[in-house]
Amino acid sequence: MSTMNVVRIESFGGPNVLKLQKLPIPRPRNDELLVRVHAAGVSPVDYKTREGKYPAVKADRLPYVLGREISGTVEVPGPGARGWRAGDAIYAMLGLGRGGYAERVIVELVEAAHRPKSLDHVAAAGVPLAGLTAWQGLFRHGGLSMGQRVLIHGGAGGVGHFAIQLAKARGAFVITTVSEKRMGFARELGADQVIDYKKLRFEQVVKGVDMVFDLIGGETQSRSWDVLRRGGILVSTLTEPPAVQAQARGVRAMRFTVQENGAELEEIGRLIDAGKVRPRISRTFALNDVIAAQQHLEEGHTEGKVVLAIAA
Repeated sequence: MSTMNVVRIESFGGPNVLKLQKLPIPRPRNDELLVRVHAAGVSPVDYKTREGKYPAVKADRLPYVLGREISGTVEVPGPGARGWRAGDAIYAMLGLGRGGYAERVIVELVEAAHRPKSLDHVAAAGVPLAGLTAWQGLFRHGGLSMGQRVLIHGGAGGVGHFAIQLAKARGAFVITTVSEKRMGFARELGADQVIDYKKLRFEQVVKGVDMVFDLIGGETQSRSWDVLRRGGILVSTLTEPPAVQAQARGVRAMRFTVQENGAELEEIGRLIDAGKVRPRISRTFALNDVIAAQQHLEEGHTEGKVVLAIAA
């Protein structure tokens, strides 16, 4: 039986639980694609899963292959995989249980999108999870539209740097909080107002925004209520905002978890090929260097995305 290299955890813990192992190459079912993975994105959810801090992956799912986003080439389309052929370039956010830290992976048709023509596999692998999180937070849940004002907390990170660009592409006025050394990067992305969160309290200079996109949580979230206009919305990827706070201020608030969606990835891909959105890759690591890759991401303050290069 043919095998492939994967990075898998057999127990929760620190970086040393990451193990390079061999598993059988899976076979696609009717509505699936077997994809040769060229690159895989590394995201905070990966090390949270490794630590046992991601609620959707409990001990009963171990052993577990990590990774939620990939770019690669279709190797074997399932019998019902219409519109896809062997050799097609693809990128996708994977559902739970099919990790992307692997040389091959099964991609379901609802997850699949054509890789943007203007990106190579390494750059494309940095898009799916972070790009979809930004897209769904801003538009599906936040309802952001042209001419509105949005405050994005953490605009230099994986999700944040997509959120700035997507909001600008939609025609919004974008305010973001970043560290001092990332201010230039945030301006390059198109942010209209950039705030050094260590030197200036954002609530002292920002008022009346239509939306707060919270990628930080904690005190940052609790200080964000006063910057919203009545009828505005706070959307968080982290902790659930207290409903009583929202009601008292006449605003809406919610937390969401990103969902796999190939159709939305196609939309993001069109913006990328139109030159309106570009992923920034902070560092690239080999698959057998995955411990260093996760440690680099955990140290924080990355500029964009961390990616594993798996195949040429």
